[in-house]
Amino acid sequence: QVQLVESGGGLVQAGGSLRLSCAASGRAFSIYAMGWFRQAPGKEREFVAAISRSGGNRDYTDSVKGRFTISRDNAKNTLYLQMNSLKPEDTAVYYCAARPSVLLPTIVRNYDYWGQGTQVTVSS
Repeated sequence: QVQLVESGGGLVQAGGSLRLSCAASGRAFSIYAMGWFRQAPGKEREFVAAISRSGGNRDYTDSVKGRFTISRDNAKNTLYLQMNSLKPEDTAVYYCAARPSVLLPTIVRNYDYWGQGTQVTVSS
């Protein structure tokens, strides 16, 4: 089992940047594929980005490609999401998620563990 805690959210103007972090504790971090998801008010939770156990493979939803970068530091048990050129439509609660898998899950139900979320608000 793994515990996940997100941080780094906040209020930023459109065009600005934020870096989210997800600290993991518990079982060995490197066995988990990791993902970032977000949920805006009144909407379903949606996939943002995922990274494989070693960090060698990554996937992004189309709306964030070229603006967001997912990365991980297995020595620090930490997942990151660098978000640049932020838009008001990026406003949401952002969640990190983990699944012990060699695959790269992009669907909510394929993840086993979730953090509590961090709020990102982008003003126009």
